[in-house]
Amino acid sequence: MTAIRTVITAKDSGQRLAPADTIGFTARPEDRTADLHLSPETEYQMIIGFGGAFTEAAAYTLSRISPEKRAEVIRRYFHPEEGLNYTMGRVHIHSCDFALGNYTYIEDYDTELNTFDISHDHQWVLPLIKDAMKEKGGEPFTMLASPWSPPAWMKTNGDMNNGGSLKPEYADVWARYYTKFIEAYRSEGVPIWAITVQNEPAAVQVWDSCIYTSEEERDFVKNHLGPAMHTAGLGDIRILILDHNRDIMVERAQTVMSDPEAAKYVWGTGIHWYVSEDFSQVAKVHELFPDKHLLFTEGCQEGGVKLGEWFTGERYGRNMIGDLNAWVEGYLDWNLVLDETGGPNHVGNLCDAPIIADTTTGEVHYNSSYYYIGHFSKYVQPGAVRIGLEASAEGVLSSAFRNPDGSLVLVAMNETDEARAFTIGLGGEWAEATLAPHSIATYLIG
Repeated sequence: MTAIRTVITAKDSGQRLAPADTIGFTARPEDRTADLHLSPETEYQMIIGFGGAFTEAAAYTLSRISPEKRAEVIRRYFHPEEGLNYTMGRVHIHSCDFALGNYTYIEDYDTELNTFDISHDHQWVLPLIKDAMKEKGGEPFTMLASPWSPPAWMKTNGDMNNGGSLKPEYADVWARYYTKFIEAYRSEGVPIWAITVQNEPAAVQVWDSCIYTSEEERDFVKNHLGPAMHTAGLGDIRILILDHNRDIMVERAQTVMSDPEAAKYVWGTGIHWYVSEDFSQVAKVHELFPDKHLLFTEGCQEGGVKLGEWFTGERYGRNMIGDLNAWVEGYLDWNLVLDETGGPNHVGNLCDAPIIADTTTGEVHYNSSYYYIGHFSKYVQPGAVRIGLEASAEGVLSSAFRNPDGSLVLVAMNETDEARAFTIGLGGEWAEATLAPHSIATYLIG
């Protein structure tokens, strides 16, 4: 009989990605069905990987603690065994709110982009990315890049912050800016795998932001960004639309991808978790455009540091299971690390992160979210496929995968105040398992 290796993280215990007792399969009674029955022969989407964002805030914070602690954080995220085995990253194209201030890579009104220069990123951001890639030991690393705002002079409000829109006369210049960024990062040994058109294009924020209606995003991709990428020989770089919340994703996807001339440039839709946990919206976009892709591009706990809180980890687990079950192919957390204030952030938009580095004491704190993410990223390998899972266990959220080596991974979590007993089924066998209150477990078969 097959055995199930178990890894558990549980509140009110010392268990954090901790090995638990192996569970044995026995013959399943013929008249019974398991509460969580795995069907490896049923295949859904392929998984790209898991990761987080190399913001200037994260990179700067890590520069302010000891080299040993900085190296520890990088190892604890990116090392395949000692860390969470992150294989993806996201980087902002010039400044975002989690930068030390507004900045761009060119001088004002340089429409030829002759002054384009990413030397700003050499101080903190690029060294962190390169050290993370080094930790992977040469394994492929999947990088997404996103802009928060064009330079102020390209915008209707003359400001990188507070919304505004791209002036039509600068659409071609701004499209070429993306290609310059990709080429500059490539020359640094950091290949960009994909770009999003605009971070949160439907939100006027007091930080770096820029508004595109669905029609404007469609036309920018169709008439400017898509052609510019191909002209620069970057047609292999994937373009994602939206990069915003689930509640508006169906309308945005329909507007852009129902236009064949825009759709031919679009790889898929990027989503954030703020505002809505309606995962049916995610599945709806897959149903409408099954040949396109879905990627979770940002999520974090807002409102500053939540040191030691458990609900933050459960928010990650709940959203990851919900999105993965709705055809999402990869998951990118927001800031890899923040300081003791939940920053730095140049407009005070403080948040939490899975790792908090206290720059006053030098201590590094690992939040519950770090461990919840690890229950997926450490065990669901790039190239894994989500498989069929008939789930009827009350109070248990779950998702299942088959890795490229054929091993099976079942992730299950219990957000309730009571222990939850259930059975795991595979073929004609089943096994009995119990999830402690407020816990998450990864079950490994094969």
